[in-house]
Amino acid sequence: MQIQPLLDYIKKYVLLTEEEETYLISKVGYRKYLKGQFIVQQGDICKNSSFLVSGCTKTFYVDDKGQEHIVMFAVEDWWVTDIGSFITQTPADYNVQCLESTEVFQFSYETQEELFQAVPKLERLFRKMLEKHLVSSQKRIVRGLSLNAKEQYLFFKQQYPTIEKRVPQYMIASYLGITKEFLSKIKKQLLLEE
Repeated sequence: MQIQPLLDYIKKYVLLTEEEETYLISKVGYRKYLKGQFIVQQGDICKNSSFLVSGCTKTFYVDDKGQEHIVMFAVEDWWVTDIGSFITQTPADYNVQCLESTEVFQFSYETQEELFQAVPKLERLFRKMLEKHLVSSQKRIVRGLSLNAKEQYLFFKQQYPTIEKRVPQYMIASYLGITKEFLSKIKKQLLLEE
């Protein structure tokens, strides 16, 4: 498996020496998942942080009534995990399921801790990633409180144009917190406005 996409991603945040890169490569795991397989399941302890090389996933939770609530999609060059479960090594609140055949590089919790000790720059990388994730989550909450469904959909389309083409409409509706029927109405209305 070509590790270059992961190394390119890391270079956006920190520059590793050749020795540090070699050490990192010796610690990384690789896994292929089939469409429909779970990387993480609600209630299990999230053992790995995964970097998507190819494929598409959804992160969601299932409520007491069996209703699925999608909180995130991920595609190439994104990280996916139940971050709370991974950091605390307690049962996951979320499922991460593959919507396509997916290939990932993975770091177990223990391996990540070893990497932080051996290559402190990687701790900075993960801090920067967590900061970015926190900001994104906070902005999503504000959008959810301040934008109507149509505005949220338009933002989603603009922000994630490739994702919309890769996932079914009912999943986008779940992500937006609306019904698929309401999403259809919004899309018809937008077509009439063009």
